[in-house]
Amino acid sequence: MKKIEVPLIYANRIINHGCVILVTSKYKDKSNIITLAWQMPVSHKPKLVSIAVHKKHFSHMLITKSKEFIINIPTRTVIDAIHFCGSVSGREIDKFRKTGFTEIEARYLNAPLIKECIGHMECRVKKIYAGGDHTIFLGEVLRVVVNEGVFDGKFLRLDNPRVQTLHHLGENRYMVSGVVIQAV
Repeated sequence: MKKIEVPLIYANRIINHGCVILVTSKYKDKSNIITLAWQMPVSHKPKLVSIAVHKKHFSHMLITKSKEFIINIPTRTVIDAIHFCGSVSGREIDKFRKTGFTEIEARYLNAPLIKECIGHMECRVKKIYAGGDHTIFLGEVLRVVVNEGVFDGKFLRLDNPRVQTLHHLGENRYMVSGVVIQAV
């Protein structure tokens, strides 16, 4: 599916609903995918987002050394791969090979995008904060792309079954996005 650019002004709109994300990172010849539910838009100007990663995770080391990460937005269609990427360590397993996810070259970073995801945010680490057993990586969004047809120019089309994102409830339980309502 063809990817289209999203204006940075709307970058937060592809993650505002608190979806589960797949974060890719790479340092030298090592790359990884980690499933995260702890992500947050932080600033409009500059466009900043944050992710929280446990200090013991392989991705923590890769992001710390490379100073970059990519937020990939998966849908319910890849729930088993999403859960797998959050359940095993990338130190011992090549998660791309094991899940069948396809790597796409990023424009600004060394880490790859995941073709099977509907959206991507290329982020360069601006600051790193200690957060107990997790580290909070504050990333500046350099580029946002989404699959054609899933973004209406301002919002993700979350009421479209093909665009439904997952929201982690704990362990192996998730819920999907769906009904979109509008305030008066």
